[in-house]
Amino acid sequence: MPSYQAVLFDFFGTLTRPVQRGAAHLGTAELLGCHSDTLTEVLDRTFYERATGRLGNAEATLRWVCAQAGVHPSDRAVRAAVASRHRAVRADTRLRADAVPVLAALRQRGLHTGVISDCTHELPAFLPQLAVAPLLDVRVFSVQVGRCKPDPALYLTACRRLGLAPGDCLYVGDGGSQELTGAERAGMTAVRLAAPDLAEHMVFNADRDWHGRTLGTLRDVLDLVDAETIGVGVG
Repeated sequence: MPSYQAVLFDFFGTLTRPVQRGAAHLGTAELLGCHSDTLTEVLDRTFYERATGRLGNAEATLRWVCAQAGVHPSDRAVRAAVASRHRAVRADTRLRADAVPVLAALRQRGLHTGVISDCTHELPAFLPQLAVAPLLDVRVFSVQVGRCKPDPALYLTACRRLGLAPGDCLYVGDGGSQELTGAERAGMTAVRLAAPDLAEHMVFNADRDWHGRTLGTLRDVLDLVDAETIGVGVG
């Protein structure tokens, strides 16, 4: 019996390759009648306000963003821009090559798996279409919980849904949103994914003062879990 009963992952930059806003976002700005640089600036500085879901649904949130940017598009334009933004965020999302194999291997070892993500409305809408979806026992999205990392509510929500204590869970993330500090404060063991390509990843509120264990690839999670299993057996 492994010492961990679940491995919980950050999504963007951890189960996915590095994320940067791609060219598809230009279409969203055009639909809103907003300069793309202005829209990007507003999106960057309001991420956590939007990721709590407190501004309403995707359409209401984008209307609020428009007000922050000083533009006032028609209802039709906003609806079209919501669909455009969904497509753009989806286009930015590319799973790591080892995401599916690692999740499958963890489940074969008898461990639960899950995602805890700071995100806006788009991810909950398209994640069910991704190859990782059938391999996740729990999905916790900030936009639905109403809190962002490092708030313990996100981590404890995952534990509650799995019927596990925080100490039963390993958390893996790239360190955005001070998620590693948050996971440890909630009672989990946390490790940082420090893949070389993450230098290109768009990140907010990085966990820069966290100096715990790091992994170079997602596959290293399997070695860590196996080592813990052996340790428990020997003990």
